[in-house]
Amino acid sequence: MRGIYSSVTDIRRKVFTEVARLAYEGGDYSRIDDLPYKIVPGEVANYRESIFLERAIVGERLRLSIGLPLRPITEHTRLSQGIIESAIAEKYYDPPLVNVIKFACNKCPEKTVQVTELCQGCLAHPCKEVCPKQAIRIRNGRAVIDQDKCIKCGRCVGVCAYHAIVQMERPCAAACGMNAIHSDAYGHATIDYDKCVSCGMCIVNCPFGAISDKGQIFQLIHAMKEGYEVYAAIAPAFVGQFGPKMTPEKLRPAMQELGFKDIAEVAVGADLCTIEEAKDFLDKVPEKQPFLATSCCPSWSVMAKKKFPEFESYISMALTPMVLTARLLKKQHPGCKVVFIGPCSAKKLEASRRTIRSDVDFVLTFEETMGMFEAKQVDLTKITGESSLEEGTAAGRGFAVSGGVAQAVVDCIHKKYPDREVKVQSAQGLRDCYKMLLLAKAGKYNGYLLEGMACPGGCVAGAGTLQPLTKATSMVLDYKAKADKKTAEDSPYRKQADRLD
Repeated sequence: MRGIYSSVTDIRRKVFTEVARLAYEGGDYSRIDDLPYKIVPGEVANYRESIFLERAIVGERLRLSIGLPLRPITEHTRLSQGIIESAIAEKYYDPPLVNVIKFACNKCPEKTVQVTELCQGCLAHPCKEVCPKQAIRIRNGRAVIDQDKCIKCGRCVGVCAYHAIVQMERPCAAACGMNAIHSDAYGHATIDYDKCVSCGMCIVNCPFGAISDKGQIFQLIHAMKEGYEVYAAIAPAFVGQFGPKMTPEKLRPAMQELGFKDIAEVAVGADLCTIEEAKDFLDKVPEKQPFLATSCCPSWSVMAKKKFPEFESYISMALTPMVLTARLLKKQHPGCKVVFIGPCSAKKLEASRRTIRSDVDFVLTFEETMGMFEAKQVDLTKITGESSLEEGTAAGRGFAVSGGVAQAVVDCIHKKYPDREVKVQSAQGLRDCYKMLLLAKAGKYNGYLLEGMACPGGCVAGAGTLQPLTKATSMVLDYKAKADKKTAEDSPYRKQADRLD
């Protein structure tokens, strides 16, 4: 649903804006109790059966955006409870990262196959003939499905000439490549956190806006107000995400209006990651291990380790572009704080890991950052553009689209070994990533470089993006094409990177 400005988008944007404004203005934070009435004014409900329900849902969204936990339904708790403790200049949220607001959930049915009114009572009845469980019988000339026998295989759906049989599934569960979403005793969606890898696909696929991740806008702005130099490491997928008025030339001055000291391209970290993964591949495949899997997408790598623990050592040990860029910034500017701004929810979880938390102080999505622009009322038409960002190479910028990581690694290898064959297989979406690893387990991809992306289409389709996939992909590729023809080895950051721990 990205790229469609729906009522869900509108509410999310207003929530992020009000949280950012609350932090910028400071003062008595208990006024958060009044914000649901500002975001949902009046006395007539627009989206649900009750305006009080709409405000209650907005209240929980406000809490999640600040990093606070959902309030228990069974007891009275003020909306502002815990906000004073969260008004700090450091990373803050209590797990879990992804949450279901139960009373916002529509209690969608789990996977089911149903015959609609479009059934024409045809003579052939192919639906009945192909059913492996004899779950379909003909009553008064029309097909009827016995739900106790149906195994939801979908064969009847495929053979109906009138498309009269449909397979329905809870949208969030259908989007979850880990099968981590089920129903609780009341029919609400519930997440199995032992399976969840925080890719965020459930967030963007719930048409009721019942699922949300926790944010760090509040704490980031507090860090700025306390005088920290805060640097934004911005992912190459940013192109076009803030609207047509935000050109790459305007990005630096626009971010400085929000309070950032400066910005850096994460494409720089991508370039360094490319070099490390190329070295890994040349050193290990196929002599030491059958294949090498890329490490850049945290949800993909966590899924691989959960589902195929025997493959853990086959995933590249290279640090992700986010971490490499953050380490460079902290080396250049001791004492600074770094915020990664990108398309991904899972990066929030990655930044909380013990080995990384000192490198990346905050993570914001493009959507959350847009809330900051609106809170500060930044007029992009009045910003004078500077020179475009020039640190990253075309290869590094290409990490944002599916296939870009593997292509960058292959190109890097071919610069030194032009005759070396590098076989590549890529997958997008966790279900397809899982299938790819099953084939790898069967020995089908020996000698290969495997690229996995949790989001269909790559990072440009992440849970924190604002534009349609095709448009975002096109804009990133155009931005990549404008990059200088320099190689990652020529980067001015290369010598510093060699000295990183």
